[in-house]
Amino acid sequence: MTTLERPTTEGGRQPGPERVGDRPPRRERGVGNLLSHGFLLVWAALTALPLLWMFVSSFKSDGEILADPWGLPGALRFENWSRAWTEAHIGRYFLNSGVVVAGSLTLTMLLGATAAYVFARYEFRGRQVFYYLFVGGMMFPVFLALVPLFFVVRNAGLFGTWTGLILVYAAYSLPFTVFFLTAFFRTLPTSVAEAALIDGCGHFRLFFRVMLPMARPGLISVAIFNFLSHWNQFILPQVLMQGDDSKWVLAQGLTALAVSQGYQGDFSGLFAGLTIATLPVLAVYVAFQRQIQTGLTAGQLK
Repeated sequence: MTTLERPTTEGGRQPGPERVGDRPPRRERGVGNLLSHGFLLVWAALTALPLLWMFVSSFKSDGEILADPWGLPGALRFENWSRAWTEAHIGRYFLNSGVVVAGSLTLTMLLGATAAYVFARYEFRGRQVFYYLFVGGMMFPVFLALVPLFFVVRNAGLFGTWTGLILVYAAYSLPFTVFFLTAFFRTLPTSVAEAALIDGCGHFRLFFRVMLPMARPGLISVAIFNFLSHWNQFILPQVLMQGDDSKWVLAQGLTALAVSQGYQGDFSGLFAGLTIATLPVLAVYVAFQRQIQTGLTAGQLK
C-alpha cells in the first residue's frame, strides 16, 4: 500500500502551513476594493456626464438651454444637426478631417511598423542609436517646434495644403508608434519567422505576409491612439492651415463655430456641431475596445 508524500522544497524541507499574516485581512481588502471601485465610478461619471449633457443639449432650443440647462428637451430637434452640418459647414470640415486623418494614419502605420520591425528583429551597427533617436522625439512637445516647422513647411511649398499637414501629423506620431510596436514585435515568436525563411520566404514577404498579421492586436491599438491624436489635433492645423477655410479641418471649424455662434446665440447649433465631431471618436473606441486591451497587455508579456 502506497502513501502520498508531502511535496518538499528545494532544500528538502517540507513547506509549513500558510500563515494568516501572509495575506491581508479580508476587511482591508474589502475597503481597498470599495475605494478603488468608488474612484472608478466617480471618474466614469466625470467623463460621461459632460458628453451626455452635450448630446442632450444638441436637441434643445436656445431658450431651453438658457432656461433649463440640465433638463430634457421638449422635442428632438434634428434641425439643429442639419443646420450645423450645412450652414456652419461642419460637414465640409468633417470630410476634410477624414481625408487628412486617413492619409496621415496610413503613412504613420506603414513607416512606423516597418521601422519598428527592423529595430526589433535585425542586428546592425548603430541600431540602438537610431532607435533612441526615434524614441527621443517623444520628449519634445509640439509647441517647441511650431516656429521652425512653420518656416520649413512654407519653404517646402506645402503651407496651407493637406499634404503638408499629413506629413507633419505622421512625423509627430512616428516616435510613439515605433516605441510601441518595437516592444510588441519583440514578443512575437522567432520560430515562425525562421520557418518562413527556411521555406523560401523573402524578407519583404515575411514582413507583410507573416509578421504583420501576427502583430494585428498591437497595430490596432496604436492605430486607434494615433487616430484619436490626429482627429483631435488643433494647434498644428491652426498654424499650418491658415487662409482658405475650404481646406480647414474639424478642429478649426469648431473653433470658428464657437466664436460665431457664441455672438449669434445659436447654442443649439454649437452643441450639435460638437456632438457630430465627438461621435467618430466614440464609435472607434466602442468598436475596438477589446483590441485596445488585448494589444496593451500582449505587448507587455513575453
